[in-house]
Amino acid sequence: MGCCTFSLHCGLAFIFLSLHSVNGDVSYSIPEEMKRGSVIGNIAKDLGLDLARLSARKARIDAEDDNVQYCGVNLNTGELIVQERIDREGLCAKKASCVLKQELVLENPLELHRINIRVQDINDNSPQFKQESLKFEIRESAVKGSRFLLDEAHDGDIGENTVQDYSLQQNEYFKLNVNSKGSGRKYGEMILDKELDREDKNEIVLLLTAFDGGSPRRSGSVVIHVTVLDANDNVPVFSQTVYEASLPENSPVDTLVITVSATDADDGLNSEITYEFDHVSDEDSDVFSLHPKTGEVRVAGRIDYEGMSSYEMQISAKDGLGLASYATLIIEVTDINDNAPVIQLKSLCNPIPENVPPGTEVGIVNVHDKDSENNRQVRCFIQQSVPFKLVPSIKNYYSLVTTGQLDRELLSDYNITITATDEGSPPLSSSKTVELSVADINDNPPVFEEQSYSAYVSENNKPGSTLCSVTARDPDWRQNGTVIYSLLAGEVNGAPVSSYLSVNGDTGVIHAVRSFDYEQFRSFKVHVMARDNGSPPLSSNVTVNVFMSDVNDNSPQILYPALEGNSFMTELVPKAAHGGSLVSKVIAVDADSGQNAWLSYHIVKSTDPGLFTIGLHSGEIRTQRDISESDSMKQNLIVAVKDNGQPSLSATCSMYLLISDNLAEVPELKDISYDEKNSKLTSYLIIALVSVSTFFLTFIIIILGVRFCRRRKPRLLFDGAVAIPSAYLPPNYADVDGTGTLRSAYNYDAYLTTGSRTSDFKFVTSYNDNTLPADQTLRKSPSDFAEAFGDCDSSPEVGT
Repeated sequence: MGCCTFSLHCGLAFIFLSLHSVNGDVSYSIPEEMKRGSVIGNIAKDLGLDLARLSARKARIDAEDDNVQYCGVNLNTGELIVQERIDREGLCAKKASCVLKQELVLENPLELHRINIRVQDINDNSPQFKQESLKFEIRESAVKGSRFLLDEAHDGDIGENTVQDYSLQQNEYFKLNVNSKGSGRKYGEMILDKELDREDKNEIVLLLTAFDGGSPRRSGSVVIHVTVLDANDNVPVFSQTVYEASLPENSPVDTLVITVSATDADDGLNSEITYEFDHVSDEDSDVFSLHPKTGEVRVAGRIDYEGMSSYEMQISAKDGLGLASYATLIIEVTDINDNAPVIQLKSLCNPIPENVPPGTEVGIVNVHDKDSENNRQVRCFIQQSVPFKLVPSIKNYYSLVTTGQLDRELLSDYNITITATDEGSPPLSSSKTVELSVADINDNPPVFEEQSYSAYVSENNKPGSTLCSVTARDPDWRQNGTVIYSLLAGEVNGAPVSSYLSVNGDTGVIHAVRSFDYEQFRSFKVHVMARDNGSPPLSSNVTVNVFMSDVNDNSPQILYPALEGNSFMTELVPKAAHGGSLVSKVIAVDADSGQNAWLSYHIVKSTDPGLFTIGLHSGEIRTQRDISESDSMKQNLIVAVKDNGQPSLSATCSMYLLISDNLAEVPELKDISYDEKNSKLTSYLIIALVSVSTFFLTFIIIILGVRFCRRRKPRLLFDGAVAIPSAYLPPNYADVDGTGTLRSAYNYDAYLTTGSRTSDFKFVTSYNDNTLPADQTLRKSPSDFAEAFGDCDSSPEVGT
């Protein structure tokens, strides 16, 4: 046991510290009315606690049965200090022992120490009398030595600080005798020391003073008025010296507790008895009432076992002339189960991460009941189906722990109802709801709404146009659920994907960075990543397929007949050609696709409109009827090739046909020529070719010149036939069967001749299963052609 001494402003007082090691409890003794902040003792040192960890362990003082926080703990020094005014009289009234029970609670791990603070009384109350004056009517027949009981003075203090002595003002009639009751209380009696003489003095005024035993002493006084009457020689007598009664708490007002009775042997007025409480505290006077005539004691206020378990009162019985006797009334209050358990949440971790393991402690709950015996035995439990449970801990403490894995995305908030039930009859219950939130962690990656996305865009789109939008959802919260979109690195046709597309990081909208060309590529795929803002971040990818649709942005291109320089192509048609014979074919292609590449052929102008027709989709030029002698030998056709796009694009070409079985019938060829603008380029090419093969051509010219001069006819020189390759298609052009583009089933041979000063004249014939016999085409020997033309008026130009 250790002791500590403190000085108070109001005088000297001592604090006696008693430290008990049993069960981790500690006891202190302190005087009442210590100033707030006064040190009671060093609780950390006395219990051997680590001072540095008091704050981390959330050390605090809890009241065991009272809601008032009388004490606190200094976390820096470990000292137990006074926090609220401690009034012993208010706490314990007249109890000899006044113990204030507190609890020191520490967490992590949970630790509980009971603190018993014994509150010592100080002399802070003066003796007081119940009445402002005492009135006695004493008959003059009173004999010397008669005793008159005086009202007891009340002092809120106990022990030596309560009433210890009385003094009576000096007089010639009465002297004072101080006695002690069985409970140790002091009371005074006036003893008649000299017989009264009403005729000499009918009224006596005295001053009675009560003193306590404190230091310094305190006192209180009352005036005694003595009226001298005629003789009344019998005092009322109670039937019992001590009355005892038992009363359940919460008894209703006006409940009869007990009836006291006294008798007086006198007659008349001297035998009329009046009952009253001789000495009752202000608190007790409001609880019970006493009928002055019948002696019935009834309930006048609230009876609470937890506030006061027993009452002791003095009852006087006075006759009509003031003689009195006294009896003691003791009322025991029995407890009933009228207090429901009280649930207090002492600690709570809120919010808690959703990844805490099962068995994690998230809160501490304290449960207590003010009743006694079985009425204060409490069971605590959780009724709901939640992943939490209560685990009994120290005394009336419970730990709230998790029982399963939490998932904020399934349930983010819990309202946990804790119910406490006592074992009274009937039992009482109370509930408390604990609101607990689950904190989010980044445990969910973004998930796209679709497994893959497709975007469709027409070629020649504007840069910056929107293609499509991707959306990913993340069920996490705040930054853990904030989704950012980006393109994964890659290449499209050898170029970075970022040069083709861009994605809005916030909305997922995909834009085109450039204009697309369907003829370059028709589709490509990219990968979009959705990433959240968690730490660490989680992500997922999705494939976006981009498909281009064709627009009609390419005009048909005519491959045959094709103009080269100032040369022109000519087909020779036999005079014996029948209707439906294949004469030639216009070959065209379109870089577009689908219906934009569906080509149709139309003769927009011809020398003889009824002689030739062209296949709408094949481009084959055929005779509509048999050729007659009246038909013009030179036929000129202008053919238009159109695609099927909206709007439609087209191209035109000219086709030259000669109706003749041999070249001898052909008139001057210079009339079928190109314009002067193209003839110059052809002349330059001819000169270049002539200069290369001068020697070879000179030899041929001499031989042919001799023959032409002999026959006086035009002379032609053929250097052979040049065949156009069959099934010629330029690169990147679609060969769409049946759509008007070139079929690879037709072959053409072209024969070149020179007979004009300004141009090359090209004779072309076709051959396949539907063409005329080979002997009817222009496959003639040079001599045959020489016979078809007359003599030359000028020297021929050499060309190939």
